[in-house]
Amino acid sequence: MNGASALEVIEAHDGTIDLMVTDVIMPEMDGPTLAKEVLKTNPSLPIIFVSGYTEDRFKDEIGDNAHFLPKPFTLQLLAEKVKEVLS
Repeated sequence: MNGASALEVIEAHDGTIDLMVTDVIMPEMDGPTLAKEVLKTNPSLPIIFVSGYTEDRFKDEIGDNAHFLPKPFTLQLLAEKVKEVLS
């Protein structure tokens, strides 16, 4: 999925979204841009960015309140990060 398609899905969703996990680098719309758009209507939405690049490379783009999970990661590491962010 690309960032623009993800935004369409989010905007069409009628229910509550508790967490967004997004790659940083995506076609059409990158993760930080997607996050900025989503946060306009849901400013308290927790977001986990994943990337094969180091966090330092794009820290300015994702903001201080964003969470980061470096690739590659295991399902266990993802579950631990989700638990950390939602608790």
